[in-house]
Amino acid sequence: MRTSAFLYPWDVVGDPAAPARIADLGVQQVTLASAYHSTRALTPRHPCHRIVTAEHAAVLYEPGDRWEGRELRPYAAGRWAPGDAYGEAAEALAGAGLDVHTWVVLAHNSRMGADRPDTSVVNAYGDRYPWAPCIAQPATRAYLVDLAAEAAVRPGARGTELESLGWYGLAHLHAHDKIAGVPLGEAGQYLMSLCFCADCREGYARQGLAPDELAAGVRRALEPVWRGDEPPGGWEAVEKLLGAETANATRAWREETARTLQEAAITAVRAAAPDGFQVLLHADPVAYHCGANAGVDPEHILSVADGVVVPCTGGAQALTPFDAHRTARTTLAANLTVVSGMGGSPATLAADAAHAATLGADELRLYHAGLASDADLAHVTKALAHLK
Repeated sequence: MRTSAFLYPWDVVGDPAAPARIADLGVQQVTLASAYHSTRALTPRHPCHRIVTAEHAAVLYEPGDRWEGRELRPYAAGRWAPGDAYGEAAEALAGAGLDVHTWVVLAHNSRMGADRPDTSVVNAYGDRYPWAPCIAQPATRAYLVDLAAEAAVRPGARGTELESLGWYGLAHLHAHDKIAGVPLGEAGQYLMSLCFCADCREGYARQGLAPDELAAGVRRALEPVWRGDEPPGGWEAVEKLLGAETANATRAWREETARTLQEAAITAVRAAAPDGFQVLLHADPVAYHCGANAGVDPEHILSVADGVVVPCTGGAQALTPFDAHRTARTTLAANLTVVSGMGGSPATLAADAAHAATLGADELRLYHAGLASDADLAHVTKALAHLK
């Protein structure tokens, strides 16, 4: 089973032993970050550092001329990834015989939200989510489409994986998060992720909704949650809380907005890419879900992209809706965490991969070769040797 390991450029740059160490795991490919959000990352084997602090969302290469004169433009990385850190790492990894694909994080940018608060999602209470650019805003959409094309099609890359190409909402794991005191449930998460910026208000109005009444309805629906009642469940609960007609109108607006952005971004990547360039989307088969794995309609997204990367740590059931709509060219990649300290199970990787294969997976993604301990990587090597 073809396997790719996620990496950051700083896992490789300055560590001459890194490319061979990754190749020796038994992977054929590396999915290397070219545009990424803020993070604090462990580098347990690097000869020069153990912690890298990426202070804000940034591109990990030198951005091109297309951004001249534009208000929304990517931020260059600071000292954690100077110059073309992506290109330097990619060249070293390719020299070890590994295919390199880009890893592009899109609608997740707290630096943009801090500098331009007007670009952020606004909830029904008027609170802004600076980590979550509103993907309905025309300027933000244009920025995301151009960023997708530039960050995806880096020199030598043979494909890309587009993350957070859809709505972001409350569930984010923001720095020092303190939001778990009141369980929201799936319906509560949806309601707290509805955006009420000017563009989304216009979108709701086009669906026949009065935006102020909708916001008031969302606040009323959430009152039992704040009192500590049992958190509401899935979509049926949203329909019950808002009324089915209203709930489905909000969903229609949001799903159309995400779907058209995904189409535009993938089209832009293909226009910039050489023949044979693979375009995958990190995806969730529940279309109203928010987050890094964008909620999608499986049939539609597999008619647009070459395939999907699906979170499978803790269970691979999310593969099944995609498998039902695959074609001969579709890639279904099961994303398995192999860092024990982050909830992964590298010791069961072989069994987990085999189970994912029974549900349709034909490739693996391993999160994350740069963060894992030596013991975790030893399990990976053993499992991949077994899977060959």
